[in-house]
This record gives sequence, C-alpha cells and structure tokens, in this order.
Amino acid sequence: MQAGWAEVRAQHGVSVSFSAYQEHLGRPFLDIMALLGLTAAEALLETYDRACVLSSDRARIFPGMTEALLALANQGWLLGVVTSNALHRAQPLLARTGIPFATVRTPGRERGKPAPDPLLMALLDLRLDPAQAVYVGDMTVDQEAARRAGIAFVHALWGYGRLSEPAVATAESPSGLLALLTGEVHPSVSRVWDLFRLSAQADSLERLLHEAAGTAPDHNRRVTT
Repeated sequence: MQAGWAEVRAQHGVSVSFSAYQEHLGRPFLDIMALLGLTAAEALLETYDRACVLSSDRARIFPGMTEALLALANQGWLLGVVTSNALHRAQPLLARTGIPFATVRTPGRERGKPAPDPLLMALLDLRLDPAQAVYVGDMTVDQEAARRAGIAFVHALWGYGRLSEPAVATAESPSGLLALLTGEVHPSVSRVWDLFRLSAQADSLERLLHEAAGTAPDHNRRVTT
C-alpha cells in the first residue's frame, strides 16, 4: 500500500500524505479519492494498482494468522474474505496462506465498505444469515459495515486501524482470536460475549453455550468474514 501511494505521489504530483490516505483504508480506492478531493481518480488507480502488484512480494502474513485460520477451518468454520483490494491483487496474496477460503469478495457493482453490501454478498455466497457470522476487521469501516449488516464484529488489535468507538469484542493477536472464537478463554469473557451477541443481534456464538452445557454445536453453520 505504502509503495503504491508513494508512486501515485511521484507520478501525479499528489501532495496528500500516506498517513492521510491511510485514514480511509478499508474503502474502495475510488471512494477514498473522492473523500480526499482528488480528481483523475481512474489514472491514480491505474498507477496505484501497478505499483502494488510490483511490490506485492514485500507483503508479510501476520505471525500466527495462518495457523489460527487453519485451526478454525479444521473445526468446521467457513472462512471468507471481504476486501477493498482488487481481485487480481488479493488472490495471489491469499493463495500464499494456503487457507481454503469459501468466498472472496472484492469491489464490484455493489457499494463498498462501510456499506453492508459486500458482507451480505459474501453471506449469499455461503447461503448463511447475518446471525450465523462473525466479521473480523481492524478499521472503523469494518466495524460500521458489520453493524449495518447485522453481523457480530471482532476488532483485530494487531491490524492497522483504530476504531471511532470501542468494539465489544477484541483480539490482541491471531492466537487470541482463535481462543475467542473457540471459547478457550477466561470464564469472565462469557459475559462480554453475551453483550456482544445482544449488541450485534447475532447468535453466531451459541457454541459457547453448547460447550458450557456439554453439547455439540453445528460447526457447519458458522462463518467468519
């Protein structure tokens, strides 16, 4: 991202800093350009896109992320991705993880985040309801998109962004996310999860109650996007 924006600044004489651009990450590129008041957005996108592809080998997977996602997949979770990156940029990066993603949603004809459209489209792909999903993100637009879609949200504290309002559920690391979603956490967290479920109007975490009662939840009805 930073290399791509540096190329935009160099090639087009754009004075907007990367930090100003970064404040809007999570939205589609053209939407960010509109918010920044920049014109000739299609030309900027072409430059940005080309530079990002050329520098994609610099991208690194967060430590523990692959292991956490594989563990969830092995437990029956359906894993999906909703990203504002173009598909031809996202697919090679996702392929490096080796994760069996059930759906990958990139910008299309629908509105981008913070609109709920891409999250709801991902659920349509999976034939699931919002109440059966958990959305993990690190940006305010992620939190808002989840709220507008009626999907429970977990703030990934190891990511890039800060939220405009505190999230009910947070994870400090990929391993912490795994523990949170599988119920392997301190008993006091169950109260937080109850509040989380109510605020999100979702029952996707019923498996915690099943585990407490010693019964088996239906793993095939869950998805994290």
